Amino acid sequence: MTRIIAGAAGGVRLDVPSAGTRPTSDRVRESLFAALEVAGALDGARVLDLYAGSGALGLEAASRGAAAVDLVERAKAAAAIARRNAEGVRRSIGGGAPPVRVHAAAVGTWLRGATGPFDLAFLDPPYDLPGAELDAVLAALAPLLSADAVVVVERSSRSGAPDWAAAGLEPLRDRAYGDTALWWGQPAAESQSR
Repeated sequence: MTRIIAGAAGGVRLDVPSAGTRPTSDRVRESLFAALEVAGALDGARVLDLYAGSGALGLEAASRGAAAVDLVERAKAAAAIARRNAEGVRRSIGGGAPPVRVHAAAVGTWLRGATGPFDLAFLDPPYDLPGAELDAVLAALAPLLSADAVVVVERSSRSGAPDWAAAGLEPLRDRAYGDTALWWGQPAAESQSR
């Protein structure tokens, strides 16, 4: 069972699509969000969850103090589940719930029309997404980030790190959890000084 781990909507159960997605395990989400809270990256953040699936990452951020969340998921059935999950989180939080918008669109297409800035971005693409395609998405995302944004990419630990430099980003840290790895990045210092 997937659920919101902590925050104002802690314990709320999340539905997951029956096929086509790979939900982030509770263990990985717990570790990720503990680190994000220590870094001060959640409170008041404008959050973007790309390849959102059920929306678990973005909705966890909403539960923990994000100011707004955008979930982008191409599969219509998964986007419908993310909408239901967002409504469940909104009901649990009540009047102080941040706006959560679900976009049923391909990530690359959505990014071309998006406006930022985003303070926190999650990318949890299918494990078989080619590295070049991920790098193109990161390059399209980079201009939409705030100067002190954090980007977290979740992939197979065998896939290797994203090409941060090609996107104008730089690595922050990485951590493997069995077959899953999280790579953290941020806007490169030289792009912030322009």
